[in-house]
Amino acid sequence: MQTILGANGIIGEELAKELFLNYTTDIRIVGRNPSKVNETDQVFKADLLDLEKTKEAVKGSDVVFLTVGLPYSSEIFLRDWPIILKNTIAACAHYNAKLVYFDNTYMYNQSSKFQTEKSPFEPSGKKGIAKEIAAKLLLDAIQKKEVIASICRAPEFYGPGKTKGITNTLIFENIKKDKKIKVLIRDDKKRTLIYTPDASKAMALIGNTEDTFGQTWHLPCDDDRLTYKEFIKTTSELYGKKLDYSILPKWLLKVVCLFNPVMKETKELFPRYETDNIFSSTKFKDRFPNFKVTTYKEGIETIINEIKKAKL
Repeated sequence: MQTILGANGIIGEELAKELFLNYTTDIRIVGRNPSKVNETDQVFKADLLDLEKTKEAVKGSDVVFLTVGLPYSSEIFLRDWPIILKNTIAACAHYNAKLVYFDNTYMYNQSSKFQTEKSPFEPSGKKGIAKEIAAKLLLDAIQKKEVIASICRAPEFYGPGKTKGITNTLIFENIKKDKKIKVLIRDDKKRTLIYTPDASKAMALIGNTEDTFGQTWHLPCDDDRLTYKEFIKTTSELYGKKLDYSILPKWLLKVVCLFNPVMKETKELFPRYETDNIFSSTKFKDRFPNFKVTTYKEGIETIINEIKKAKL
């Protein structure tokens, strides 16, 4: 059996579909309010902050995927991520289950430095510190051979369905609402974005390949990185209409942070929008040369077709 802890976010949902399609129909979906993704899925209600419930959720699993999402709050990140990792590690160790942890890049330096699996952790905000603590807990457990695990790391999302993220929110959600597109800080810096179905497919592959464990993997992205100016130009061409946008300058965003709690929680990520963001997935591509990475044009086209269909 393969278990997904936190399966009802976009990554977990796509993962459940991929596992069912190519690996196993014996899937357990775990969450506070879980629901089936595939007809044959088991559902198990559990709070991963509770060690005993986490153990119950993991019992009988061969592979466990940790894809849980937390409310976007620095205080919650700092409080809950270490507990969730400790509980999941303990549960997997207890039942000899392999663990695949879905992680992000918040702990990396927010500069134009080339990001690889060997990049040092240099967090500049509370969320980054929380993710560093969580990652180090798992890396330490791997080194001590307490658990067989791998870390799958991804940059910012974009994608279809209920994909969340700054790009989807400021670009595609505004297209859906016939509103002007917004861009954070700069439109001329290269962005590395990951297409959400690719992230889940790659994670399923890693979790079902023996020699991938004990390592960190950057999940596959299109290396033909676009600036937001180029991204929106491509989106306009595929939409069949010139899409106007405005750039939200840093000084204005700081003002907005004073009265908008959501934007305030995003503030620590502003530096990454002032510079190129170069996330390398060469290691994954070298190990899995036949994996088909969705190009930005292909990904944008899928999202635009979804938007057009919804407007009919």
